[in-house]
Amino acid sequence: MFKKFMSYVTFWKKQDTDSPSSFNLKVMHGINKISILMFLMALIVIIVRVVRSL
Repeated sequence: MFKKFMSYVTFWKKQDTDSPSSFNLKVMHGINKISILMFLMALIVIIVRVVRSL
């Protein structure tokens, strides 16, 4: 599952030749990647602040 997630976040994913490639779909995936990365960064910041306060 982690490998599948990392292949989605990065650009290791192979292009499907069967599915149509539209600009809107590419933009949607780009926005999803940005939101996932921002969430992970915020989670790391929260964890660091909690660990420092102990």
